[in-house]
Amino acid sequence: MKNFLKIIKDSKGATAIEYGLIAALIAVAAISAMQGLGTQLGNTFTDVSTKMKNSPPAPKTT
Repeated sequence: MKNFLKIIKDSKGATAIEYGLIAALIAVAAISAMQGLGTQLGNTFTDVSTKMKNSPPAPKTT
């Protein structure tokens, strides 16, 4: 606990903690965005797959 308090009092330690918090915030935002995008992309592929399965076959060419 003494080491933690020592780090907080030191300005270099405070800067390091601030950078760590900023990095964590960016990571949370990126993960949230990717999860939403992944769900939407999965739905798009499912929709395309369903439409291809239900479409008539292509005419034969000679």
